[in-house]
Amino acid sequence: MIVVQKYGGTSVGNLERIENVANRIIKSKQLYKDLVVIVSAMSGRTNELIERAQYYSDNPSKLEMDKLLNCGEKESAALLAIALISKGYDAVSLSGKDALMLTSSDYTNAKIISIDNSRVKQELQKGKIVIIAGFQGADENGFETTLGRGGSDLSAVAFAGALNADLCEIYTDVDGVYTTDPRIEPKAKKLDKISYEEMLELASLGAKVLQNRSVELAKKLNVKLVTRSSFNENEGTIITSEEKMEQALVSGIALDKNQARITLRQVEDKPGIAAKVFTTLAKNEINVDMIIQNVGRDGTTNIGFTVPQSSLNQALDAMRELLGANALIESDSEIVKVSVVGVGMKTHAGVASSAFLALANEGINIQMISTSEIKISLIVASKYAELAVRTLHKTYNLDK
Repeated sequence: MIVVQKYGGTSVGNLERIENVANRIIKSKQLYKDLVVIVSAMSGRTNELIERAQYYSDNPSKLEMDKLLNCGEKESAALLAIALISKGYDAVSLSGKDALMLTSSDYTNAKIISIDNSRVKQELQKGKIVIIAGFQGADENGFETTLGRGGSDLSAVAFAGALNADLCEIYTDVDGVYTTDPRIEPKAKKLDKISYEEMLELASLGAKVLQNRSVELAKKLNVKLVTRSSFNENEGTIITSEEKMEQALVSGIALDKNQARITLRQVEDKPGIAAKVFTTLAKNEINVDMIIQNVGRDGTTNIGFTVPQSSLNQALDAMRELLGANALIESDSEIVKVSVVGVGMKTHAGVASSAFLALANEGINIQMISTSEIKISLIVASKYAELAVRTLHKTYNLDK
């Protein structure tokens, strides 16, 4: 039986916590024949390395940044291997490059191309616990790469798929997936199971338990995924296929505070204008989320869309360059996105109207709306963020 475990930055946040992880791994080794462990950098280490680089440059070389950022996970992996060896267990640490993960050359945000599992299997056959530095790989030129924020989750799922693992356990500082953030709504409940589809929506909409790319890959590779805490023995949450579970109407409420809205007023209403706007944003590598275009009047129209707050100034500059200095461009960074997620929406009517009515009763104005088969996303003023989450959580009886 092959099991892949991943431990996040808070789980390996200091030497004492690394030893705690080592003890947990020893217990797991007594249950499972082959054990592969993926680790993140110690909490705060990646930010520390970024700050050091920015001492010299606000825009450092991405290739050199990947060489630098790789150090954090290597440190955790080596320390964990040393801790295990000191306790009498044979272990070896491997970088992503050592473990033969091949990626694209998109430095700081590389994509996984393939994994040659021969090196890892070779170490497992020797009876070793294999510790792999997450978040990293190497391109075809042999240069080290990183997979972007949350990439250690992606590493874990990718290696689980490559090894045909029986289970992939993601250990964090929370003991599973909750109906919403317990820090906002203390009545939030931990879910025993959730579908890949719902988890992917929650992860992409602001839930921090799992990185959305990792959930997408787990669904694609059909990896059995469990998320739980490394600080207690509580049962976690199983992420599974939709068909294997009862379809709840709503599974969770997500909050994304990293949102900003841009509105282009009185844009010339002619074919191709929207294409020009969003092609320009795409060329500037700006991710656009929600889009609204009004019906044109008097030869003009209004186009509204949301972008990450970190991209707001860049997006505004791009729009001024495209539309001219006299263009009517408005922006608002004091907004949040609140989303309702549940596979049961596919077969139940009235989910959206319940959300609209509940927010209206609390005096919360909805600025933008986006829907899919299993989600409803609403843009509201940031001052209403927590009230909106608690209201919707109560509306769908998620505290019960």
